[in-house]
Amino acid sequence: MAKRSSSGTSRLSHVDEQGRVTMVDVGDKPVTAREAIARGSIRMSAEALAQIRSGAVKKGDPLQTARIAGIMAAKQTSALIPLCHPLPISSANVELIATATGYDIEARVRTTGQTGVEMEALTAVSVAALTIYDMVKAVDKRMVISNIRLMKKTGGKSGTFTR
Repeated sequence: MAKRSSSGTSRLSHVDEQGRVTMVDVGDKPVTAREAIARGSIRMSAEALAQIRSGAVKKGDPLQTARIAGIMAAKQTSALIPLCHPLPISSANVELIATATGYDIEARVRTTGQTGVEMEALTAVSVAALTIYDMVKAVDKRMVISNIRLMKKTGGKSGTFTR
């Protein structure tokens, strides 16, 4: 989010007046219910898809593992992204939707707090996709993870965003 500096110019919220990176102080922000939904996709070869869908992946079930990895990643976002606040996540859900060429991934994360969970939802999608890649890379190293984006966020001062 951009803020106005004392000179009236717009500046990033993670950068102070001297241009130094800083963690945003959310202490004075009201506690509100917040939710974020993110989506992304992973595309793969027909052989990789066949192995996943037939349960033949040697490492185990990549979809269930990806779901758990995404939820765990949402809970650990502040350890991965330097300026993210640790948040008490009340709910994290990761869905994997089969497509003709792979899977669409959707993460929905909720909290009641002073800052939003957009980064947690985006991290959940990213790590879920990376987990599938890791588990299936012996079959297909050409998989493509793409189009990771915020779809919706609610709560907080800026209100609702919908893509």
